[in-house]
Amino acid sequence: MVATQQPFLTEANSSAQVRSMSQSFIIYETGYNQYHWQGEGWLSIKSFRGGTAFYNAGQGYFAVDDDHYLVLNQGQRYSINIESDQPVNSFCVFFDARLAQDVYRSLTSSQSLLLDQPDGGSRAINFFEKTYPHDDVLSPALSRLMQSLARTTPVREWMDERLHDLMERLLEVHSRVRREADCMPAARPGTREELYRRLSRARDYMLARMDQPVLLDDMARVACLSPNHFIRTFRNAFGQSPHQYLVSRRLERAAMLLARTSRPVTDVCYSVGFESPGSFSWLFRKRYGVAPQAYRLQKS
Repeated sequence: MVATQQPFLTEANSSAQVRSMSQSFIIYETGYNQYHWQGEGWLSIKSFRGGTAFYNAGQGYFAVDDDHYLVLNQGQRYSINIESDQPVNSFCVFFDARLAQDVYRSLTSSQSLLLDQPDGGSRAINFFEKTYPHDDVLSPALSRLMQSLARTTPVREWMDERLHDLMERLLEVHSRVRREADCMPAARPGTREELYRRLSRARDYMLARMDQPVLLDDMARVACLSPNHFIRTFRNAFGQSPHQYLVSRRLERAAMLLARTSRPVTDVCYSVGFESPGSFSWLFRKRYGVAPQAYRLQKS
């Protein structure tokens, strides 16, 4: 463990494993069962293992679990809530905002400009605040870094290089999402990006609350769109209506629980937001070709 009293370690507590390099830092905490915090944060990547952390940030509501990570921007106010029967492990990377600007500039500027103005400024990066499925770009680097920190205390030079590598990868992910946003049905680039941000916020809200009834008016309100506009643009963006998307994610979650746990089928049905076991069984068979119990036996 590396002890530090630096004031910007806002989410750390006395048992946190903290690795602080320059103005960026990492909080690696094992064994959360209950945790609550709110305040203003840094540009950061939030990841968790063994359970789910719920974030309220801006107008969004996010669930961060084994399958997703969350990106929040510099200066965003948020709260985090963990209530779990099982220990939840966190691995969160906090970046000095100047690092993002420096890496972005080095990736997008000409060699001559970088030679003439090595310390030149760059615009702030407004990342898409959303959950991201674990991917082949950022997630492997996060996993390797977490494993390294679990084994040994790193030297500063090594950690600084890892943080620069993470930022390069985060910017690559950001570029991919920008390309997705460019496909939105709007004439102006700024309008396309804003529409994508709002729809992504509503999609995260759906995923974070899929164990509860999720009404169209609530989804549209989170997206700050009229219900009809929300339905049309959501379908254009993600290839499914909001209801179809929610049912699909609920079935995927149910399939995972059936394969990985011994919870009764009825309990799985209600835990992913279905109100009728009969309807759940019919939809599950339609999606996977077998009834829920038969699916569990196949995966055992």
